[in-house]
Amino acid sequence: MAAPSDRTKRLNLKQRSKLAGEAAAAAAEVETALSLPADTQAAAFFDVDNTVMQGASIFHLARGLYRRKFFTTRDLVGAAYKQAYFRIAGIEDPEHVADARNSALAFIAGHTVAELEELGEEIFDEAMAHRIWPGTRALAQLHLDEGQRVWLVTAAPIEIAQVIARRLGLTGAMGTVAEHVDGVYTGRLVGDMLHGPAKAEAIRALAEREGLDLGQCSAYSDSYNDLPMLSLVGDPCAINPDPRLRAHARAQGWRIRDYRTGRKAARAGLVIGSAASGAALAGVVVRNRVRRRLR
Repeated sequence: MAAPSDRTKRLNLKQRSKLAGEAAAAAAEVETALSLPADTQAAAFFDVDNTVMQGASIFHLARGLYRRKFFTTRDLVGAAYKQAYFRIAGIEDPEHVADARNSALAFIAGHTVAELEELGEEIFDEAMAHRIWPGTRALAQLHLDEGQRVWLVTAAPIEIAQVIARRLGLTGAMGTVAEHVDGVYTGRLVGDMLHGPAKAEAIRALAEREGLDLGQCSAYSDSYNDLPMLSLVGDPCAINPDPRLRAHARAQGWRIRDYRTGRKAARAGLVIGSAASGAALAGVVVRNRVRRRLR
C-alpha cells in the first residue's frame, strides 16, 4: 500500500482538529442563568496552562490521580514511552501516529466519567486552587462584570476544564474530549487533542452556536502555539508569554500582561527548573531504549 502523501496528512490533521474543536464546543458548559448577559455578542477565551494557572493542569491532574491509584506507574511510563518512541523514531504510519495520539489519555480507559469528575474536584482543591494567577483571574472577572461570557479553552480533559471554570465562576470550558461509552472511557480521543488549530475550530463552532461576533471577542494565552486562537479575535492578549509569542505580540501591537513577578517568579523558576531536569533525565532514558530497539 502506498504511503499517504504530505497533502493527505495535512488534510487528516485539519479534519482531526476540526472534529476535536466541534466536540469541545458541543461539550462546552453553557451558563444556565435565567437572564441573558448584557453583551451578547462579545466573549473572552482563556487558555489555562501558565495563563490562568501556574504549570500544566494535566500534570497536576495526573499526579493527583496517580496518588489515588487511578493508574499504575507502568501505565504512565507506557504512555510516555509511546510518545517518545514515535517522535524519536520518526515513524509516520497513520496507525502508529493514531496510537501515539490516543495514548495521551489512555490511562483513563476503563474508568467512569463520574470517577474523573469527582476526583477532579478534590484535585483542584489540593493542587490547583493556589496556583491560579490572581491577575488573570481579575481579567476574567472584568469581562464577566461587563456582561460578557468567559470560556476556558485548553488541551486538558474537558472534565477537569469544567471543574476549573466552575470553581472560578466562569461561563464554561472547552477541552479535549475523551470518548466514552455508557459512561466508561474507551481510552480514545474524539478527533484530536484540543491544541493549536483545534482551539480555533472550537471557538468558531461555539461562536456560531452562541451568536458571537469574534471581532468583538478577546482571547488570552501564554503560548505561541495558540496563535490560531489569538488571531481569530479582535482583542488578543499575551499573558506570561513565551519568547516567540512576546515578540509576535509586540510586532502586532497586542496587549501583553506578565504576572510572573517577585516571589511567584522565583517559585515558578524553581518548579520549571526541577520539572525540566526530571523531563530531561526521563528523555535520555527513553531515547537510549528507543535507539537500542532501532538497532
